[in-house]
Amino acid sequence: MSRRLPPTLLAVVAVALLATSAAVAQKRDLWPGVTFEQTIQVTPSGPVVIDVLTGPRPGGTTTLEPLLSNGTITGTETLTALERRLAPTATYAGINGDFFNLGSGLPSGTLMQQGQLVSTPTPNRSSVGITSDGTLDVRRVALTSTWQGTGATHALSAFNSPPGPTGIALFTPAWGLTTPSIKNSVAAVLFPFPATTPGVPLAAPVQEIVTDSSVPIPPGGAVLVARGAAAAQLQAEAPADTRVTAQLSFAPAWPGVIAAIGGGPQIVRDGAPVFRAGEAFSNLQLTPPDPRSAVGQLRDGRIVLIAVDGRQPGWSAGLTNFQLAQALVRYGAVTGMALDGGGSTTMAFDGTLLNRPSGGTERPISTALAFAYTGVLATASAPAVSPNGDGVDDVETLGYKLVTPSSVTLTLQAPDGSAPVSQTLDAQPPGIYPVPFPPTGSQLAQGQWKLSVTATDELGQKSAMTQPFTVDDSIGFLAVSAPRLFLPPGGRELTISWRTGAQAKVVATIETKDGAVVRTLATGKFPLGDKSVTWNGLDRTGKRVKGGVYRAHLVARSAFGTVELAKTFTVRQIVGPPKGS
Repeated sequence: MSRRLPPTLLAVVAVALLATSAAVAQKRDLWPGVTFEQTIQVTPSGPVVIDVLTGPRPGGTTTLEPLLSNGTITGTETLTALERRLAPTATYAGINGDFFNLGSGLPSGTLMQQGQLVSTPTPNRSSVGITSDGTLDVRRVALTSTWQGTGATHALSAFNSPPGPTGIALFTPAWGLTTPSIKNSVAAVLFPFPATTPGVPLAAPVQEIVTDSSVPIPPGGAVLVARGAAAAQLQAEAPADTRVTAQLSFAPAWPGVIAAIGGGPQIVRDGAPVFRAGEAFSNLQLTPPDPRSAVGQLRDGRIVLIAVDGRQPGWSAGLTNFQLAQALVRYGAVTGMALDGGGSTTMAFDGTLLNRPSGGTERPISTALAFAYTGVLATASAPAVSPNGDGVDDVETLGYKLVTPSSVTLTLQAPDGSAPVSQTLDAQPPGIYPVPFPPTGSQLAQGQWKLSVTATDELGQKSAMTQPFTVDDSIGFLAVSAPRLFLPPGGRELTISWRTGAQAKVVATIETKDGAVVRTLATGKFPLGDKSVTWNGLDRTGKRVKGGVYRAHLVARSAFGTVELAKTFTVRQIVGPPKGS
């Protein structure tokens, strides 16, 4: 049973709506400047659910960061697990990133974090760069790489990727713990090795030469691995105790970029949707309605991250690549790029899914793109709490999270404006701190409460967040008379009961598991006390519903706000007359 549910979109959309119409859910503030909303678009292919994260121009306490699964480019990790793993360093809200090899986890294109290159761009596909002033720069770039020992300068054929039969590759700790095991190869262990900043000579001493073996990649170091003719060159020109200089450069130059991620194609340019960008994607990748992900920047510098659910009849059909471009423009994007889609399309906040992945479960991915917040995060476990003892949202868990040492001022404000909790705490270390609720000695008044927290870190950077929540006892104790309804052709009664604890307008409906309304049972104001309605198993046209999972859904609107309760049950069609006939 759930007291508060995500807004039911399908119930409010009529089939007669035009293909360009959309229903918009109320925006949810995740932290200051970052919001989440879910919309539904009615298209000829069916409804399409679009999940949108909107954030500020990157900078200050909220940045836009490419994330790497497991901290290496080999292997995969779900987006929710990735966000939870990185939670001690920041609070994240983001989407899946670049295309990748499902077997190895290697991203298809570039990845650059904090000015350091991790993965090579794909020249015939776009990459999106994030500049130091928070601008998104979408372009196609290649990587030109060289190395030089005691002899001439040679081309570096691969970076954090296995070399070809006669090639040489540079591996950093971003690859993993060890280099790939390659027969007849020669490896030069370089330590210490500089940060892999593009366009800067990277000089390092050769610690040792290893042949025909996988080599541990030392933290703070790197390894050159060569095969064929390149192996002979490496042995001759980079013996132990000499120095090697490598250089990784974008072509054309990509000035000001401090972070980047691959993907493609570019779908918005100068505020207009791009039908065909001429990139290395097949019609099969671009034209079917599919789950899709994208990133865009608005004219005022704000960033939008979009995840389109798809391949789920009745919930969301998905979009073509051009429809994704049009959607991004409708949100105001002046530049934008698509990311990996299909079963990879995922959106999450602080380790919790926000969308519905097409496969029914979350797919492990290689990279992600997320808003990262280093300010104070105020948290409430439920937007509405009802301490009536029915076991649903009886307790509100309040707290705040710090990722940097900070001085904190917190206030808990009651509905009447009083502040039963107000305190200042100096030099708090990073961590998660609970705020007791209800406050000791304070009456638990119904209405809106607010937890406000302000933090100042060691560098003097301030952040603040207010988390509202409601104490609302309008409805509770929702129950159905049977967990399974065996339904004959003429119908059979099922009783839905609840308790009204405060004056409210209550709407009682029967819905499918996806939220489509089958029958409205009651609507209106109910006096306080125990109430019930019955359902005969028939839809609004008088037909017997199909077998499956359904839910009784109550919505109560009062002076305190809106509260929802739901209880699921199953229906199984049977042959025979109604019970009691």
